[in-house]
Amino acid sequence: MTVRGAGLPDVVLGPGETLVFGRAPQLSPGPGWVAMTLPDCPPHVSRQLGELVVADTRVTLRWLGSGEAQLSSLFNAPGGARRVGMTRSMSALLDEGENQLVLLLGRQDAAGRLTDRLLTIEVEGISAGRPAVSDPPAGSTETETEAGPSLVRKSRDWYVALALTEPWLVGQDDYPRPPSNREIYERVLHWHRYAWNLHRPQRVDDAIRIISALAFGVRDDPFLAPHPGRLQNVRGAVARRAAELRLVTQADLAEVEREARSRGEDNR
Repeated sequence: MTVRGAGLPDVVLGPGETLVFGRAPQLSPGPGWVAMTLPDCPPHVSRQLGELVVADTRVTLRWLGSGEAQLSSLFNAPGGARRVGMTRSMSALLDEGENQLVLLLGRQDAAGRLTDRLLTIEVEGISAGRPAVSDPPAGSTETETEAGPSLVRKSRDWYVALALTEPWLVGQDDYPRPPSNREIYERVLHWHRYAWNLHRPQRVDDAIRIISALAFGVRDDPFLAPHPGRLQNVRGAVARRAAELRLVTQADLAEVEREARSRGEDNR
């Protein structure tokens, strides 16, 4: 198995070896453990993001970090390509061939702008290799992991994000289009009884732009692209990304629905 990434030396692992990676990974005692420090990490990236465990016949990714990632397999995956969202405590078996692990907002440039980080993991005929260890960048210090980008709970933008991503949160990701401004306003009004100024379509658009900048980072914000494309496609991308980053969750949706039902029962 070989792991590659921008600014990183290639890491080659064989059966019985484990790669621990993150902002400042800590090695567990025992032979066969290899640490890979990811450079240019923002402070919300966990010191220990994950482990790649190589066995005789399989490679397992264990996700330990508080952030989110997307695991994709390409070309040689049985049944075709797949895509899996990784969150804390999840594990996934890697497919034979090329796998791509995207750490959402996992890299920070010199200006403080966030972008995604891509790691490529190639799984071939597994054989013993010589692992390369990446040392921490010069001058780096270990600091506590901070909270990642988030929306203020129960704020206007939080409710808009919840309404925008609702089809994805309930598993209707084949929904023909993202919710309209009117639908978002009506959902927020249903959940909260007060919808700020969202009856004005421009205010909904403003909130979605705020969500997009938070979810993608300034560098990759689709609203700032020279040719952003159709508005529905951009809004769909923002909704999917917000769900992947867990800016709002299924638990949040269940909570506001429960609160709305409770208010309805009280008014009977």
